[in-house]
Amino acid sequence: MNNNYRLVLDTNVFLVSILPHHKYWWVFEGIIYQRYTLLVSNEILMEYLEKCIQKYGDSLSNERLEFLLEFSNVELITPYYHWELIQNDPDDNKFVDCAVAGQADFLVTHDKHFNILKDIPFPKVEAIRLDELKKVLGA
Repeated sequence: MNNNYRLVLDTNVFLVSILPHHKYWWVFEGIIYQRYTLLVSNEILMEYLEKCIQKYGDSLSNERLEFLLEFSNVELITPYYHWELIQNDPDDNKFVDCAVAGQADFLVTHDKHFNILKDIPFPKVEAIRLDELKKVLGA
């Protein structure tokens, strides 16, 4: 298994992966066991925290994010350029910007707004779904 993959997880993917009993736990487990590098920006972390609190409450949310930031394979990226490639949902551009700045192999999402990336030759950002990621990782 290639543990050199660099990934950006959109918020919905992150949210379904942080509970041990969920079928997508293997994503968060992959971070724990350093099977790949997770790329995040401050904007992404803030959204993760906001949505986690809404869905799971304060304690689990803070615990998971603090836990996440302790890993050497979680890289904080500072995008210096905003590409504005997603017109239908501009808030999603933070994931694209992080993927470009962090040289991500994949942006993992189930959000249809990211489908436009297939038609954009530069900068190239490959958006894939969780089932595709599982095949790539051999998880």
